[in-house]
Amino acid sequence: MTAKKEPDKGEIEEENRRIRRLRLLVDFSLAYLAQTKLPLEEAQAVVQGVKKQAMRLFPEKEETFDLIYLPRFRRLLREKYRLH
Repeated sequence: MTAKKEPDKGEIEEENRRIRRLRLLVDFSLAYLAQTKLPLEEAQAVVQGVKKQAMRLFPEKEETFDLIYLPRFRRLLREKYRLH
């Protein structure tokens, strides 16, 4: 059995920094989408850009992004563009 190495303080701080960066990006993007008049295709491109950046910050965590953040974007786009 291989024991998992406990993360050191620097690794924890780095992950917290990446989490804060992602939250800021998501919050800013949601506000931007809500306040601007973009065509639906451009709004969807913004969402994809956020997801791409999230994958750079947290490789192999696409499913987590889809569970946590994608529903917020979908809800906003559905309400703004009256999608069903």
